[in-house]
Amino acid sequence: MADQPLVSPERNLQELTVKALLLGAFLSAVLAAANAYIGLLVGLTVSASIPAAATSMGLLRLFRRSSILENNMVQTAASAGESLAAGIIFTLPALVMMKAWAGYEWGPMVTIAILGGVLGVAFTIPLRRALIVEAKLAFPEGVATAQVLKTGGIETDKDHPEWKPSPEAKQGFKSLLQAAGIGGAIKLLEAGLGVLSGGVAATKSFFAGKWLFTGDITLSPALLGVGYIVGLNIATLVFMGGVIGTLIGVPLNWALNGDELAQLAGVSSAMADWSAQDWEALAGASWQQCRRIGVGAMMVGGLWSLITLAKPLWQGVKASLHAYRESKTNAGKVLRTEFDIPIPYVGLMILVSVIPLYFLFLNALGEYSERYWIAAVMTVLMLVFGFVFASVAGYMAGLVGSSNNPISGVTIATVIVSALILLQLMGNEGLAGTLGPIAVIYLAGMICSAAAIAGDNMQDLKCGHMVGATPWRQQVFQVVGVAAAAAAIPWVLDILDRGYGIGRPSPVNPDATPLSAPQAGLMRDLSTGIFGAGIEWTYIYIGFALAVVLIILDEIQKKRGASFRFPVLAVAVGVYLPLGLSVPIFLGGLLAHWQQKKRGTHEAEGKGLLLASGLITGEALMGVVVAILAVSLPGQVPYLQGFALAPWLGSAGLLFCLWYLAKKS
Repeated sequence: MADQPLVSPERNLQELTVKALLLGAFLSAVLAAANAYIGLLVGLTVSASIPAAATSMGLLRLFRRSSILENNMVQTAASAGESLAAGIIFTLPALVMMKAWAGYEWGPMVTIAILGGVLGVAFTIPLRRALIVEAKLAFPEGVATAQVLKTGGIETDKDHPEWKPSPEAKQGFKSLLQAAGIGGAIKLLEAGLGVLSGGVAATKSFFAGKWLFTGDITLSPALLGVGYIVGLNIATLVFMGGVIGTLIGVPLNWALNGDELAQLAGVSSAMADWSAQDWEALAGASWQQCRRIGVGAMMVGGLWSLITLAKPLWQGVKASLHAYRESKTNAGKVLRTEFDIPIPYVGLMILVSVIPLYFLFLNALGEYSERYWIAAVMTVLMLVFGFVFASVAGYMAGLVGSSNNPISGVTIATVIVSALILLQLMGNEGLAGTLGPIAVIYLAGMICSAAAIAGDNMQDLKCGHMVGATPWRQQVFQVVGVAAAAAAIPWVLDILDRGYGIGRPSPVNPDATPLSAPQAGLMRDLSTGIFGAGIEWTYIYIGFALAVVLIILDEIQKKRGASFRFPVLAVAVGVYLPLGLSVPIFLGGLLAHWQQKKRGTHEAEGKGLLLASGLITGEALMGVVVAILAVSLPGQVPYLQGFALAPWLGSAGLLFCLWYLAKKS
């Protein structure tokens, strides 16, 4: 039978073990740290299920006995760390940017992350049978992860040498480690030692100062990996956004608004006397205005996501209710491979969460006079929006995969809708104008975390369905992964903020290049703007128009059945980010496309995804290590300041990584 799992329901292999529990929690924290770094840098996150599965297979080989079901449990917990990191970094840095928090406070962050993550698991448990067993949605990452796990064999036992992993499993783990070593070494040589440059940039004026050019390239192996994983379509759109915001927007803005930009940049002398630094300041001021086009496009893209997801949402809710009725009808006849956490326990999880939710919102509202009933409203909004968007995320994960799941879009919509509701209830006078946006970001953090975990949970359950896992055990391991990542993420963000700065200059290392944190910056601007702090609308309106054009193009491509689409959020992120970040992403996407044409989609993806994931993980984890060094040794990291050959050597390092990916994938 085509739908028969690899391990039959009647067979009981070791699954929920102490070593799987500890290894899953450890990898969840590690992958959360890596994804936090890369997500803050470029505003995109990638699924960690495949590298988690390969790492699990490699590490479990060190033990006398292991099974494919143990491997599956480890990757279930580990991939939760990557997903939860996305939910947190897209939202909570806004609280530090708006100075609501002095730093990354461990207690509130852990509470928000755990509540959002656990509710994301709970809301999707009733969807498992409906979407995976009955609807048979694609769940691409879940299927790919199951294929990786199958290469390791069903059981390994050193007392029975014939039970051993395949050569492909050993090679996959080795490739992942090798690529991680390369990514980490290049990051150490760049950010730690200063031997390699992290990027090259140029700003020039042409035609007697009438045309202003600025451009840059970030020399990052991790961004090559991101481009390889997201593919040519998304990589092209991100690059297109960079071209619109920088190569087109900056000179056009200078030509039309030169006097205003000179005033903003603090350049007052005659043009003939302007230095290279003056032109760089002018280009920077022009780009800061143009990036707001990306804000406008993200706003429309987020709302469009809700409109297009209305039908899938309704189908998801119906499927959930149907699954519950089926579980009641078939009580007592449940196979091991169909046994979820019982619905009464799921309801208890949700009910118990109401108390900490209420007190968390109460804390966010500070001394506001009507905080008690506003906290109750926020709690209801969390439960309603959480269920709605977790259902959407679970359904969309089945259609397009976790990496393409529009969780930032639904979070943008959450911020706008909840801010407008609170504005009507609280007004914006006095404390309300300050505390209202803070409460909105608390809600957004939990909604985004719930949606991210919901998509990941469904992918993992699809993988488990294929290999023959026990669903309730996977759901428990998903919660374990959430808890481990929630404990690690605040510490990681604090280190990154002090070492590099997140969306702002570092308070202790001001010379470092800050991590962009584009979504968090947008959440801050939207929440404070709606409550009356003011938003610069001119460029946002241009972003609205750009989004409408992209939506029309996307609908045309959809009707044509074309594989190349125009999702708004990918272009919007490209506009908002520095151009240099999108260049290596584009190169990685081109390479992935070339490899698929040359070697076939399955073969290129199987090898290339592990190598790309290794480059990302290695650079990201070394980035955290270098941040610790920068905080511990202020002024001494990087060791070589202004090394003359660094740009050339950095360029050579990026070319080497491009060659390595092309050669080995």
